[in-house]
Amino acid sequence: MVCLTASSGADTQTNLAVGTVNPRTERAVADTLARVSVDATGSGAERRSPADSVHPLVRVGAEWAWRLLVIFALVICLALALERLSTVIIPVAIALMISALLVPSVDWMNRRRVPRSIAVLIAIVVTMGIVAGVLTFVVDQFIRGLPELSEKFTDSISEIQDWLTGPPLNLSEDQIHRAGDSIVKAINSNQEELTSGALTTATVIGEVATGALLTLFTLIFFLYGGAQIWEFVTRIVPMQTRAKVRTAGVLGFGTLVGFVRATVAVAAVDAICIGAGLAILGVPLALPLASLIFIGAFIPIIGAFLTGFIAVFIALVTKGFVTALIVLGIIVGVMQLEGHVLQPLMLGRAVRIHPLAVVLSITVGLVLAGIPGALVAVPLVAMLNTAIRSLMARDPDEELEAESAAEGSSAVKPGEPEDRGRASPPAAPLS
Repeated sequence: MVCLTASSGADTQTNLAVGTVNPRTERAVADTLARVSVDATGSGAERRSPADSVHPLVRVGAEWAWRLLVIFALVICLALALERLSTVIIPVAIALMISALLVPSVDWMNRRRVPRSIAVLIAIVVTMGIVAGVLTFVVDQFIRGLPELSEKFTDSISEIQDWLTGPPLNLSEDQIHRAGDSIVKAINSNQEELTSGALTTATVIGEVATGALLTLFTLIFFLYGGAQIWEFVTRIVPMQTRAKVRTAGVLGFGTLVGFVRATVAVAAVDAICIGAGLAILGVPLALPLASLIFIGAFIPIIGAFLTGFIAVFIALVTKGFVTALIVLGIIVGVMQLEGHVLQPLMLGRAVRIHPLAVVLSITVGLVLAGIPGALVAVPLVAMLNTAIRSLMARDPDEELEAESAAEGSSAVKPGEPEDRGRASPPAAPLS
């Protein structure tokens, strides 16, 4: 037997003894208890929580604010971690980009019964030989052409002085000559320092030995066993989403392969066309400037602008205003060819990044890791863009086939052989 007591004030008491009650009786008891509770505590409207008195817009705004603050704090912590670990992250990112450039040749040799270890060794040795040879030749040309550039720059300063002091400007001759003489003395006194700086640039590998060795070590393993590394890393992903994550990695690396190959081709076309134009016009340091343009082409938008500005400036101070205008026209024409023909033809729909995202990624990379960060920023963003789109797709396998068909080649992870005409789906989830 259950005894239920409801009281209203000090005078009213109701005792309900319930044995076996029907539903109608239970509802009556519940209504009685609710009325007594309201009478004892006052109106129901007076029992609102303190949060109910806050305007809904203020409450929603506060909820959005603390969530955004948490996200902002997470981004700041991530940026600080990247900056602190840039000595490790930048070499690994560079190794990933180089592996994207070399993995097609390694897979080609491996399909022709060359052991993969030998194929990796051949690809790395040949690449290092080409880079070392080109770098040595460019630095030698720079050292030889620097005295001529200094002499022509001095003559240009003298011509500018004569023009400023003559009609129609008729400026003060003493002030202009003093300013011109100080510039010429600075150039002549720093010529040896500039030459020794070029020699230091040629031996910069010794100063960054740790990063170079880490890049080389990581590159070897990316080329030799990239697929196994990726499968091992994705073991931390839950079983139900592991296959989707692996497919996203295949697509992301395929985009990186296409991006790096297209960028190298576009940079080569830029360097050859602009370098040939500089050489025909007789601009000093044509080959070093062409090499600089080749490197700058890896930084979209900003790199081409800066390297082109340097070429125009050297043409202006050494050959005059007309030659500088011709050089500017050559650079603008090559950039238009690159933007409207070469990049759409070579990249296609494999890399779809908004120009704002390109500029922001370059800026963030430059702030976090300097020039190396700016070099690797856009390729990594392109890879992440494709991977994220694959993760958000309903059927990653269809996305994989669509990307492979659009690029005309298979998207392959580092070290994964290209046995079929299109990219194979990722390995089955490991238990």
